[in-house]
Amino acid sequence: MNRDRIGIIGFGEAARAFSSGWTRTDGMVLAAYDLKIGSPGTAADISAACAALSVEAAEDMAAALADAQIVFSLVTADQAEVAAQAAAASLSPGALYFDCNSCSPAAKVSSAAAIEGAGGRYVDVAVMSPVHPARHLTPLLLSGPHAEIGIGVLSGLGMRPKPAGERVGQASSIKMLRSVIIKGLEALTAESLLAARRAGVEDAVLASLQASDPGIDWAKRAAYNLERMIVHGARRAAEMQEVARTLREFGLPDRLSLAIADWQDDIAALALPPGADDFAQRADAILAGLDERRGPDGTHEV
Repeated sequence: MNRDRIGIIGFGEAARAFSSGWTRTDGMVLAAYDLKIGSPGTAADISAACAALSVEAAEDMAAALADAQIVFSLVTADQAEVAAQAAAASLSPGALYFDCNSCSPAAKVSSAAAIEGAGGRYVDVAVMSPVHPARHLTPLLLSGPHAEIGIGVLSGLGMRPKPAGERVGQASSIKMLRSVIIKGLEALTAESLLAARRAGVEDAVLASLQASDPGIDWAKRAAYNLERMIVHGARRAAEMQEVARTLREFGLPDRLSLAIADWQDDIAALALPPGADDFAQRADAILAGLDERRGPDGTHEV
């Protein structure tokens, strides 16, 4: 497998984290295309980020993927299928296309059809934890008919991939359904403990949780969960929309996942700094922000 050129679609947090740690051989070239490169307000940020990591900032998709035998798609969930369709027009024959986006299994299957139809080899990749601080060592699950080949390539870059099955969609199913619990616990933290803070009983609630499940430091976890929603809530909300889509694809209700998405979105929309690693301070900042957004009828504005 020729690894001399790698094309990257999307150059946000995940792409920067991965590329900053990859094992690079002599002569290896990385080229990235991001939609923001075409906007005067964001082009400078993308160009600077690329330059800092010795990555070529491509002006369009075709330039980023030209002659690339390895392609990483690292865009937002709502753009993943669009990116696959666009990439298909510029893909080199036989190129491995690593779809690392948090999408439903059906979305992955749709993207795979576009890539395979253009002569590429599609790999369903699930990124199983935050990309910081692990960067390229973040755990990955791969599925699909080209997963084993993909594992070899990613391992050569210094990454840590594991197989998740022979069908496209298996890796993403694991990611999506795990997120119901992970992002759901964050939303439950907000709904329960913000109210407890307002009622002045948060210490008693946390003590009760600690007694029921002493394996978790509930005060520390509460602060962490709120920080995740403050910093990453918008991306988590988009992912939970994909989780809801996944559940519908499986013929199951999606009501909890949609509620989780609402909580994540509401807190992200406050645009708060994460602040100190302290539950009370984060809770107070969120409550103040929610109060400011409350409409005249007592409901929160959207």
